[in-house]
Amino acid sequence: MFIIRWFLGRIILLVDFFTRPKLPELTLKQQAFIAQKTENIELYQLNACPFCVKVRRAMRRRGIELPLKNINDNNGQYREQLVAGGGRPMVPCLRIEKSKGQVEWLYESKDIVKYLDNLLSITK
Repeated sequence: MFIIRWFLGRIILLVDFFTRPKLPELTLKQQAFIAQKTENIELYQLNACPFCVKVRRAMRRRGIELPLKNINDNNGQYREQLVAGGGRPMVPCLRIEKSKGQVEWLYESKDIVKYLDNLLSITK
């Protein structure tokens, strides 16, 4: 099973590489707006996870750059953070730090994409 998952993961990464969306042409003001709106957000993910690829592609189409935390890297520290905070080792997961130190953990790729769209459309 490991070999099949590894092979499929490499296919997913290859297809993503060759079909990667173009970065949008953003003004400095738009880039600053996006950076300000997303400064307290991190994405816990796996490189070859198809749902994580979906979120990363959506981020790229919108010009969003977030810290990516691969839960299999960093000696399992990111996986431990995800389980401790979000309650389960499922990716993709968006960690949203709100005011007063509150943290929200958002699972499901479609919900994450919708959240990012709503976040950026607040003052457009």
